[in-house]
Amino acid sequence: MTLDEFFRIGTTVTLGSHRFEPEEIKAFARKYDPQVFHVDEEAAKASVLGGLCASGWHTAATWMKYNLQARMDAEGWTGPGPAPEFGPSPGFKNLKWLKPVYAGETVTFTRTALSHRPIASRPGWRLLALRSEAFDSTGDKVLEFESAVLVKVE
Repeated sequence: MTLDEFFRIGTTVTLGSHRFEPEEIKAFARKYDPQVFHVDEEAAKASVLGGLCASGWHTAATWMKYNLQARMDAEGWTGPGPAPEFGPSPGFKNLKWLKPVYAGETVTFTRTALSHRPIASRPGWRLLALRSEAFDSTGDKVLEFESAVLVKVE
């Protein structure tokens, strides 16, 4: 097994689906993003978004939850040497909230491993680049960003 096969380079993986319920949306927003269209159903109707919708940070955090639940299983490693070990993420870029996620909507989260490269300053580690996305029940993309994760591959 090569690292490309293990990481499934170029393959989009469905991480899972989540239904954003009104009380969950409001609870998250009260703690982290208390804008009117996230916390008050009646006020949200009169807002620019026209209804209660999840915070973009809520959708991004939910992507992370599903990403970790569907983490690449190192026990499936059949390549040479020890199994790859996943480390932290150095960050993300180009985060876009493309469409509101309204209360009651079910969103499906995906990731696509794009590439990996050695990290010159950290021998034995690679940087795995990912495309991260989420789609509503009509298939419209509601979230996208580029992310990365450090992987030890000694």
